[in-house]
Amino acid sequence: LQEIRRVNRDFQCEVSISSTIHYWILYVRSQRLKFTNKPDMSFFAADCSHFSVRGYAEMAMALWNNMLEPVGEKQTYNNFTHDRSKLKCPNPEKPFLFTRRNSGFGNSDVNLENTESSVPYWAVIVTAVAGVLVGSLLGWAVSRTGTKKRQRKARTESNIKTTPLLLSAVTQRVAEQKASWI
Repeated sequence: LQEIRRVNRDFQCEVSISSTIHYWILYVRSQRLKFTNKPDMSFFAADCSHFSVRGYAEMAMALWNNMLEPVGEKQTYNNFTHDRSKLKCPNPEKPFLFTRRNSGFGNSDVNLENTESSVPYWAVIVTAVAGVLVGSLLGWAVSRTGTKKRQRKARTESNIKTTPLLLSAVTQRVAEQKASWI
């Protein structure tokens, strides 16, 4: 039952994060289009798929402010104005970054220090050794295939048949070049 609760809590947390990101994207799009009917391109780099310096600065400030808000009381909007005064400082009463546990959402009946791993320690070692062996075997097989191809190519090149006419023409040219050197 505790495992099901943990899985459900993790799933809800992931859904909450993805819906928050989706909401943020829709909000930014709508806010930027309000006044000029065109998006504010100063948030994006020249390739239009990465943030610019300003975009990274605004996102960093939003993340910092989000970490200083208790879980369950986080704001669902952000005013993306170029204003450094909107940075929040830690509260003197709670001078820490908020997590689910220290915001009162932690599950006190689950003690992570005393829980045993569901995977035995020897299975990890066996898997690691098997992975190295399989990787080495695959590397050797690929290398061996390449070597055999090169050897086969060299054999076919050395087995090219020459006609007597071609051989005599080549011999004659070599003899002429030697004569010109002398």
